[in-house]
Amino acid sequence: MTLRARNRRRLIGASLLAPLAASGRAENAARDDAPLRFGTTAVFLDDQMALLAAWQRYLERETGRTVQFVQRGNYREIVDLLLGDRIDAAWLCGYPYVAYESRLALVAVPVYQGAPLYRSYLIVPDKDARTQRIADLRGAVFAFSDALSNSGYLVPKVELVRAGATPEAFFRRTFFTYAHRKVVEAVRVGLADGGAVDGYVWDTLQAQQPLATSGLRVAWRSPAYGFPPIVARRSAPDARISPLVRALLAMPASDEGRKLLERLNIEGFAAGDSALFDSIRDLVRESAGMDPPRSRR
Repeated sequence: MTLRARNRRRLIGASLLAPLAASGRAENAARDDAPLRFGTTAVFLDDQMALLAAWQRYLERETGRTVQFVQRGNYREIVDLLLGDRIDAAWLCGYPYVAYESRLALVAVPVYQGAPLYRSYLIVPDKDARTQRIADLRGAVFAFSDALSNSGYLVPKVELVRAGATPEAFFRRTFFTYAHRKVVEAVRVGLADGGAVDGYVWDTLQAQQPLATSGLRVAWRSPAYGFPPIVARRSAPDARISPLVRALLAMPASDEGRKLLERLNIEGFAAGDSALFDSIRDLVRESAGMDPPRSRR
């Protein structure tokens, strides 16, 4: 092949590759400018759409990036989106965080009643004056919130394990509602004889919507555990997550942020420490054979 022919081939090759290179640069730029995708489940107690819209406006202004809330009906779906790199961050529970912490990073932990902690509550009807703990509900119908919920599943199940039982053998029937508020409703209307809920959700319902908890009482409160955290996928670039961290930690410093925190019934967000969830890790270890199912990915 002559020198002229070789040069001509190189020029043709370069002209063919140039659009591909430009396309790659544009795709990378689009990725860098892509919205911050934030996953949530049915955890909010206020007018959910209005609250999310207000929080979205706050986060967009503070991060300088478009924010999209991605809502799903249970923790499993949110975990799969995180592990599949289809969302960047999510308000999750401590149980799936410790189960998948090799691929998830702490972003922030809510501060509630002065600490980044909460409890699991066992709730029953007021008319049930006998029940003081879950072991008193043998043969009952019981409502769990979510199979990946610490307060709504792991804590009560470990209590039964300690009593030498399993939910399947101990209760007449169990079911999942996939929202703590729906556990409250199930017990209130008589679909369940008892249920396990996030104490923060119960306390907030009592304060904001007392009719939702009327006719019910808290029979037992668990020890304190790390509050359900906001996490990010470890594969997310720091340039996407760091502004979110700053925006969350700064919420108490502005009128808008404080109003949002009031609606969420929390005092703010702390940076958090992985050790905060050691007690949940202990529950997972104690509950042999109870590790959550692996991601479908």
